[in-house]
Amino acid sequence: MPHQMNKDTIPVRKGEELNLTILEKFLRSSIDNLPNSSLEILQFSAGHSNLTYQIRMGDWEAVLRRPPLGPVAPKAHDMEREFRILSELNPIFPAAPKPYVFSDNLEIVGSPFFIMERKHGVVLDTSFPEGVKVTPELCKQISEIMVDKLAELHAIDYKRTGLTQLSKPEGFIERQVHGWIGRYNRAKTDEIAEVDALMEWLVEHYPKHSEAAVIHYDYKLNNAMLNEDFTDMVGLFDWEMTTVGDPLADLGAALSYWNLPNDSEMLKKGLGKDPVTAVHEGFYTRKEFIERYAKKSGRDVSNLHFYLTFAYFKLAVICQQIYYRYKKGQTNDQRFANLNNFVKGLIKHATIVAHDRV
Repeated sequence: MPHQMNKDTIPVRKGEELNLTILEKFLRSSIDNLPNSSLEILQFSAGHSNLTYQIRMGDWEAVLRRPPLGPVAPKAHDMEREFRILSELNPIFPAAPKPYVFSDNLEIVGSPFFIMERKHGVVLDTSFPEGVKVTPELCKQISEIMVDKLAELHAIDYKRTGLTQLSKPEGFIERQVHGWIGRYNRAKTDEIAEVDALMEWLVEHYPKHSEAAVIHYDYKLNNAMLNEDFTDMVGLFDWEMTTVGDPLADLGAALSYWNLPNDSEMLKKGLGKDPVTAVHEGFYTRKEFIERYAKKSGRDVSNLHFYLTFAYFKLAVICQQIYYRYKKGQTNDQRFANLNNFVKGLIKHATIVAHDRV
């Protein structure tokens, strides 16, 4: 008996509607053999950033992705780039959705956008679907899939893909550290006691030499889709941060989202409810995650505390940018009203990780 699938779509939120007539005309002129049924649109409820819609005509369905409403940072939410990344990766890493068509015609949905395949499965966020027997063995199995897929992505020979044109692996970590410090300073709102010392520490401690691999850079459980019996990852989403860069930066970012039962309430609840990894026993500890990754990839992970410190700082900056938009009235989403407190908590936590090597 298959268990209840997560209901991942909602009616389109007010102010985020699309013009069905214009969009349907575009789809029919761009994609062959569409059914003769009218266009229906729902919205995916998850995500704080890009707007993602399910579009359907009869038994044909797909996903439309566009940037958030309001002013967005230059280079952020680059739909054409994400479309090109998926075009390169889907044939060799099938969890990446197959992209169908990109358009920068602003008259269709008001921004550049692209259409990609709709995948089906289970996305785990704060709960398991009803009817799933959650055991420590199941949680361990899911942990292994998450580590193994990350190692598989990092094993791709990026030089055989077109991603070389979209990225510059040399000096990646140095650019990242200075780039995210710059973003923090531009989006700063509150005074945070520890932040200057943390930024200095990052500049002093970043590794001068690192490997290069295809990195997802937003790799977390609620960006992954598993099949119904939790034996494989059938989808991986949100490729907008993807580049060729230091694989350990990707591992650090993944671990910064991997919250556990004994983490602080600040870490577990900062973005809402506790994620499943923080609720159920059996998910890998960060140490187990790192050890399995090292075994699967053959990489030296002895300096991982730098990457984890940087990942918590980067997450703080992302939340600070969202809070800055809220504070400036560019979004009135009440979910963001207290993000400044989470930013402070993350900066403090990053400082502890830097010095305690936890």
